[in-house]
Amino acid sequence: MAKKSSVEKNKRRLKIVNAKWEKRQGLKKTSQDLSLTEDERQLARIALNKMPRDSNINRVRNRCAITGRSRGYLRKFKVSRLTFREWANMGMIPGVTKSSW
Repeated sequence: MAKKSSVEKNKRRLKIVNAKWEKRQGLKKTSQDLSLTEDERQLARIALNKMPRDSNINRVRNRCAITGRSRGYLRKFKVSRLTFREWANMGMIPGVTKSSW
């Protein structure tokens, strides 16, 4: 089980990312637009740097929805490998069976 503070920090970061996503993408596009003058692009870069660091999507970590574990995360099921294995063995995930040949 992950520390509660780590899970809460990640949730807070995700909330900030969702709130600032449109503005960040707009500024990023403006800063890379070669049809604008260098001064306009520089102003966009400065505004981008003034945004909170946690508004960047790269700061969000994928975590297991059940345990909060950050490593061994399976995107398709949104759980860690350990939780996935547990659920699969109990038959709680439809269509997933242990392979045999």
